[in-house]
Amino acid sequence: MEPIRITAVSAGLGRPSSTRLLADRLAESTRRHLEGGERPVEVQVVELRGLATDIAHNLVTGFPGPALAEAVGAVTGADGLIAVTPVFTASYSGLFKSFFDVIDNTALHGKPVLMAATGGTPRHSLVTEHAMRPMFAYLRAVTVPTAVYAASEDWGAGDERAGELSARIGRAARELAELAGGRPLPGDGTGGENAIAGEAGGAGETVVPFARHLAALGLD
Repeated sequence: MEPIRITAVSAGLGRPSSTRLLADRLAESTRRHLEGGERPVEVQVVELRGLATDIAHNLVTGFPGPALAEAVGAVTGADGLIAVTPVFTASYSGLFKSFFDVIDNTALHGKPVLMAATGGTPRHSLVTEHAMRPMFAYLRAVTVPTAVYAASEDWGAGDERAGELSARIGRAARELAELAGGRPLPGDGTGGENAIAGEAGGAGETVVPFARHLAALGLD
């Protein structure tokens, strides 16, 4: 039986990275919500830090290296995507945007996406709404209602702030799990082999009816 595949993309640059930490927590929470069903669950984390040179080469030449092609395949072949970026100049990072620029703009149609971001101050908490959600709307992905933002103080805060972040992580992960668990199995023509920008693809795409998304989230 085909597993449910969850891929988390982390655009963190540091080691250790709060962006990677948030990606891991979201991925693990999504796994917990999906476990116990008929299908097994596979979780993969793609770190963009080590792909920066490959991404730059792809933007210039139009050809991905093997590592970048593998990362793109993990994203386009996933049943659910977690996308996490640090905030740079009040928006997503250039590395984060460049990675999605090299993916064919039809490859994420209908794919459930959980958006998350990290930053030094709570003042940037709306970056998920004014920057990330419009980008994924253009790509025609299905973003879950709850986005997660974690400021530096959230990691070392008291029980109340830590509890608020944990609750938001859990709610967003549940929303992603409900959508990803109901997606068609891979191989329906919605991504994968022709997912690098500039390559042929997009024929036979499957669009998940909006009513199904509402039913999965209990919002209808």
